[in-house]
Amino acid sequence: MEKKFKLGKTFVLGFGFLGVSIIWALYNAYVPIFLKSGFHLSSFVIGLIMTIDNVFAILLLPYLGAMSDRTRTRLGRRRPYILGGAPFAALFFILIPYATLTKSLSLMMTTIILMNLAMAFFRTPVIALMPDIIPSKFRSQANGIINFMGGLGALLVYFGGKKLYDANIAYPFIVGGLTMLAASLIVVIFIREDRPVDVGESNDNPPISLKESFIALMENLKDVALGEKSLMFILLAIFSWFVGFNALETFFTSYAKFYLHVKASTGALILGMFVLSFMVFSLFAGFIGAKHGRRKTIQEGLLLVSVIMFISLFVHSFWTLSLLFLVGGIGWALVNVNSLPMVVDMTTLKKVGGYTGLYYFASQAANIVAPPLAGIAIDRFGYPALLTFSVVFFVTAFVFMMFVKRGEIVEDQEVLA
Repeated sequence: MEKKFKLGKTFVLGFGFLGVSIIWALYNAYVPIFLKSGFHLSSFVIGLIMTIDNVFAILLLPYLGAMSDRTRTRLGRRRPYILGGAPFAALFFILIPYATLTKSLSLMMTTIILMNLAMAFFRTPVIALMPDIIPSKFRSQANGIINFMGGLGALLVYFGGKKLYDANIAYPFIVGGLTMLAASLIVVIFIREDRPVDVGESNDNPPISLKESFIALMENLKDVALGEKSLMFILLAIFSWFVGFNALETFFTSYAKFYLHVKASTGALILGMFVLSFMVFSLFAGFIGAKHGRRKTIQEGLLLVSVIMFISLFVHSFWTLSLLFLVGGIGWALVNVNSLPMVVDMTTLKKVGGYTGLYYFASQAANIVAPPLAGIAIDRFGYPALLTFSVVFFVTAFVFMMFVKRGEIVEDQEVLA
């Protein structure tokens, strides 16, 4: 029977990504400023601290992705992890600005670590919901809508968060934490990702151990290295473009404050222009990828964002930078919307959670490398090195994508619901 694209369900599913995006947009925009202004740390040390979430991702996301694949409850496979992680993530996120005000670095670090641990607990299960309920032929379109919702969350931060932050540094964190929690509950209430299971059926899928998950991850990585090379090259490309993007996301507000000499919230506003066009164009990027080919679409997006960031090296005007970033967001939408569908369409349905974890293994490994490396570049050459750093890695990703031959639409793959 012909599967239909469930537009309403996809938008509801997007609330999960909206909530996560709100948290990370606020975290990346303002926590580096807190660490620099409140604790006088170097850019390199700040970069190391900003990798904590990515270290947890490397350690836990493959495990939690595989674990959620085996989970069988009356709530489904993914939703128990959302209920377990989102409330604690919201609580510790809200406490971050208050920890900053105490001037206690140990308290600040404890709060950051606990918040990142809670976020890691439910990130992969939230994202794995998309291929659970969406057929292969519609995954680029669905990922476009989900990224639209994520962009909307980040946009609320960069535009609405400016006034909140200027009034009180705690206000964006309070509103952001509560919004993420509400968005996560919407997903839990309205999305049923699995067929109902009996209690006895859950015994057929014993919980996976942390050791087993990493053995499975190593086996997958071995297959990547020794098997057909498309998966290896797309993972290398994902790694490269996330190094470039995460460096921008982590340090651009600092670039604005300490190099352009504008408010940190104004720097966030420029990033908001990037997110605005990303959000709007995400609705079209999936359809372009489905019609034009995912690989070609990603390459065109990488080329566009590379050119925009190179031009931005020579621009100091707020309005000109805003316009450039508005165009750059279009390129990032073409890249980001079509990448996860390529990865999950290189595997079978039973391994979707594990391959989602593999996708995040590559992206989070990049995010571990990017902040300290970009911090070293900034400490050595000054803040203008930030944009050069990003351009180099976007171009590298473009080259890797030239060798990807798989990952287009799979016509005969079933879904769980």
